[in-house]
Amino acid sequence: MIKPLSPTLMVNYSILWSKTKGGEFTYGDVRKAIKGKDANINNVLSAMRKRGWLLTELDPEDSRRRIYRLKSPDEAVGELASTAFKA
Repeated sequence: MIKPLSPTLMVNYSILWSKTKGGEFTYGDVRKAIKGKDANINNVLSAMRKRGWLLTELDPEDSRRRIYRLKSPDEAVGELASTAFKA
């Protein structure tokens, strides 16, 4: 189930979406895009994942690494709308 993002997370989501356009990306790509400290980047990724806006999978070539993908804005807003009408 998807949950709304805070304004700060929404800014980070917007930056990442504009850079990736829904494609796959790595932690290094996130570091370049949002230019934060590693602890802040980890918090951003964790919060987006927990709220359902970020999908993760293991890198098939290196299981220590993750590959990320954002849900599209249309998909996320559609899920938010459907959960709002169920309440």
